[in-house]
Amino acid sequence: MTTLPSLTSLARMVWPAAALLALAAVPASAESPAPVEAAKPYARPDVAAFLAAFYAHPRPELTRDMLVQLHKMPPAALAAMAQRDLPPGAVTTRDVTMPGPAGPIALRLFDPRPSRGPGPVVVFYHGGGYVLGNIDTHAGLAAEIARQLDLPVVSVEYRLAPENPWPAAPDDGEAAARWIAANGKAFDRQFTGLVLSGDSAGGNLTLVTSAALRDKPAALPVVLQIPMYPATDFAKVYPSNRDFAAGYTLDTKSLASFAAHYAADPQSLRASPILGDLAGLPPTVLVTAGLDPLRDQGRAYAAKLVAAGVPTAFYEGRGLIHGFATYRKVIPSAQVDTVAFLHIARVMLDEQAAAKK
Repeated sequence: MTTLPSLTSLARMVWPAAALLALAAVPASAESPAPVEAAKPYARPDVAAFLAAFYAHPRPELTRDMLVQLHKMPPAALAAMAQRDLPPGAVTTRDVTMPGPAGPIALRLFDPRPSRGPGPVVVFYHGGGYVLGNIDTHAGLAAEIARQLDLPVVSVEYRLAPENPWPAAPDDGEAAARWIAANGKAFDRQFTGLVLSGDSAGGNLTLVTSAALRDKPAALPVVLQIPMYPATDFAKVYPSNRDFAAGYTLDTKSLASFAAHYAADPQSLRASPILGDLAGLPPTVLVTAGLDPLRDQGRAYAAKLVAAGVPTAFYEGRGLIHGFATYRKVIPSAQVDTVAFLHIARVMLDEQAAAKK
């Protein structure tokens, strides 16, 4: 059984606003000098064991041809090949297809309850560097979010690069959120608000979609966003890109490959949401990993949210790597952190509900 951290422990995990604002002042430059004798970053024992196993065998390069062939595989088969997460467990599911900007988009409902009354729905965008991942690869995480928040989760099968480069993914992500907001009956549910969430590339889509729905509201309001170790800035190189450039699964070569296949405009707010005005965005639980090359851009985004007056909780998994919420089978301690940041999100939702009474 997973032990939930105490409120005192949670308070230590959520960084104060002053600390986040201080982080925003850290120079985001590849020219930052490295320490003469840099201490090796702390990695949890189960993380170190996973990394040793991960690098025990050579990793093939994700070429365009390889990705195209992978995308032709049945989603469930692809998920079975690379399953590092816990299984979904006992949840109610329902597959729905919606009309998208360039064709049908598959959606899947995950709900710990067979039926429920009116309430918010989580719109979930899977990670995978915009080139990998699907509803099946992230079924375990989607189901966990549904259980911990006690909310229905609808996972979105957005288009992937290289066949569908940017802005296909944000186009689908925004369209899906708008359609879900207006079509609760398709899931036999009555939705009252949207919680946007996603991991990695999906965290980026979460932020981009939140901004789009702030500027042009959907049928329902966005009441919370939960981006997990998101990409927030294609335009800068941050110190963590250098500090974790190799040896932590998401390395410099992988990031360059994903960016090349995705082919986004780094200066566009639909690729680099940190460049935009963040005022008026929904309350946020932003999650980072301590050993992640994307860590510092996540920190910087959280700091900018605080400066813009957005209610923000920031959670960093110390000693964890990028993707930890989908590595809970091979990195068991990651489950504790996943439950912890989702508990923070549940508290924020409960506070909103109490304020309306």
